[in-house]
Formats: sequence, structure tokens, C-alpha cells
Amino acid sequence: MFNQFFGEEGVKRVSKWAAISLILLSVFLLMKVITDFKNLPNIGKEIYPQSTIMVTGKGEAYAIPDIASFSFSVTEVGDTVKQAQEKADQKINKALSVVREAGVEDKDIKTTNYNVYPKYEWNQVVCITYPCPSGKQVLIGYEVNQTITVKVRDTEKVGDMVTKVGAAEVSNISGVEFTVDDREQYVAKAREDAIKEAKTKAKELAKQLDVKLGKMMYYNENGNYPMYYGEGMGGGAKDMAVSSVAPTRAELPTGESKITSEITITYEIK
Repeated sequence: MFNQFFGEEGVKRVSKWAAISLILLSVFLLMKVITDFKNLPNIGKEIYPQSTIMVTGKGEAYAIPDIASFSFSVTEVGDTVKQAQEKADQKINKALSVVREAGVEDKDIKTTNYNVYPKYEWNQVVCITYPCPSGKQVLIGYEVNQTITVKVRDTEKVGDMVTKVGAAEVSNISGVEFTVDDREQYVAKAREDAIKEAKTKAKELAKQLDVKLGKMMYYNENGNYPMYYGEGMGGGAKDMAVSSVAPTRAELPTGESKITSEITITYEIK
């Protein structure tokens, strides 16, 4: 029957592939049996981890902030968007002239918020007959709100600058903060000290345990790189309210930032 359907050559080819498949299946089953047999002694036994030593180290670096930044905003209302924007622009430009005169470059001045809102009021019609007519919402103008953020690279100027910007009739000054421009060099110093401390601990511990340190198996770092906020500014503190009285120079101590690095190292022991 197979000869009639496949022909003699076809039967030979089918038989050949069937034999090859059978051999491959036999080899697979044999390898599985051998692997399972080798694992028999480990069944029911707990596999213990490699012997290791884990140590921690902590490093600190102190940096005096060399950059300050603050934001100021202007809010104006007008009958049209154009009118409101023109009124806001006058105050914005007045404040920006103060900033630029202090030496701040345009690359350090940017708009961080800009919004235009329609303003409505509800007009209630006087009821003289029943049923009373309903009131209606009437457009009365537009409100423009713009916020500018300024980066000051000379921290000694920021107090005087904030005072003068406040006198330029801006609506609000907020977010005065002091930071370190090249913070990475202090982070690297703190990390270096932390690693040295951890290595010293590991060597002392290995000596006490009479073992030898092997290769490093694990490393982790946690850092605290704070941003210093001027007293009474930003960070959840109150913003500066703009007063109409004669301004006095704002005192904004820069303080000092402590940058910490805490690392964990695990060594294999021999």
C-alpha cells in the first residue's frame, strides 16, 4: 500500500527520517535520565550561599553654594488678552531690567509658567415676576499670569536683586534657593571616602576572622545630596510677599551643604 502511494524511493526516505527522529528522541531521553540521576544526591538538601562579608562605609563632603535661583510672577487683568498681556509685559520688563543690570545673562532667564484665563462674573436678574428668570455668566475680561525663573551665578548679589525686583511691582517672589553648580566633584569625594572606610572595615574584619578577602560580589550606594533653601524661602516655606513700603535689602545667608554617600560592599571570603 505504501509502495503504491509513495513509491519505492518515497518509502525509503520516510523510513530514513523516521529512524533519525527515533535516534534523536532516544538521545534526548538518555541525557535527561543522566541529568536526573546526577541530581538525586541533592534532593531534599538545602543549597547554602557562598561565604561572604558585607561592610558599609560613609563619607561626607561640605560645599558652599555658588549658585542662587528665584522666581517672580506677574498677574494682570484686562478687557482683552492683548490689554492684559501689555500690562503684564510692562512689569515683567521692568523686573528683567533690574536682573540684567545686575549682570544676569539671558541664558539664565527663562519663562517657567504662562497662563491666560477668561474671567467671568454671574449676573443675577432681579425677579419681579414669577417664574424668576435665571441669571447668566458674563465675560468681564482676561487674566494673564507669567512666571520667570532667574539663575544668579554671584550669590552675593541675590539679596539686593530680590529686593529690587520686588520694588518693580511684581506680584510674587518665590523659590529662592542655593545650590552647588559642580556638585559631582563633592559627590565623588564623599563616595571615595565611603569606599575607603568600607575597604578598611573589610580588611580588619577579615583579619579578625582569619579569612582572606576574595572578589567583590555586590556594591550599592545611597546618597544624600541636599539643596539649601534660604531662610523663609521655598522648600515648603512661605514665599515673599511684595510690599508697597520702601524696600530694604533681603538678607539671604547661603549656608553650607553637606553631601553624604553611604555604600555597601559584599566580598567573597576564602
